[in-house]
Amino acid sequence: MRVLIVEDDAALCRSLAATLRDEAIAVDMANDGEEGWIRAREEIYDAVLLDVMMPKLDGWEVLSRLRQESKVPVLMLTARDTIPDRVKGLDSGADDYLTKPFDNSELLARLRALIRRSAGSSQAVLTVGALQVDTARRQVTRNGVGVDLTAREYSLLEYLLLNRGKVLSRTLLYERLFDENDDSLSNLLDVHVSNLRKKLGAELITTRRGHGYIIE
Repeated sequence: MRVLIVEDDAALCRSLAATLRDEAIAVDMANDGEEGWIRAREEIYDAVLLDVMMPKLDGWEVLSRLRQESKVPVLMLTARDTIPDRVKGLDSGADDYLTKPFDNSELLARLRALIRRSAGSSQAVLTVGALQVDTARRQVTRNGVGVDLTAREYSLLEYLLLNRGKVLSRTLLYERLFDENDDSLSNLLDVHVSNLRKKLGAELITTRRGHGYIIE
């Protein structure tokens, strides 16, 4: 997953980024609305965390511009907690609205739900044969037995499952799963795919040579 955080409180922005990266979510950050708007246009994200009160462009304006050309899920983060503010956010095209201060576990749960719905899945548990992935608990079982995955292996597996039936190119997977904080080794993706095959079965992930990877 790749998420854009648009937040002018630099300390909060860094803290949110660290929380998401602990979940193996790739993160880009913008510290004002104008930078956020530019980044949102230049990159493809799985979700945007958007503050409201920001310099240059406020969150309402960024959201308005985004909705003219993008369906990316947007979770508004703001200290403005009145009902009219919440209604304005949702009516303006936000997919969810969370008031500050918030618990990180709630933020992550809402973010996961947004991304699942955006991918066309309303179920928290993804199933392929004997494999089950509980996206709410980030737990993987095969034939009812728990399987330990690293955070990055889990993130790759979840992304392939959310896009089941689609061939995902190496370029797209790198863009969605890794950010500038990650090791830039060119075979990093191959290593994670190889590890998943060892742990979950060689037949789970198919390589379409010259095109990418797919879970059928």
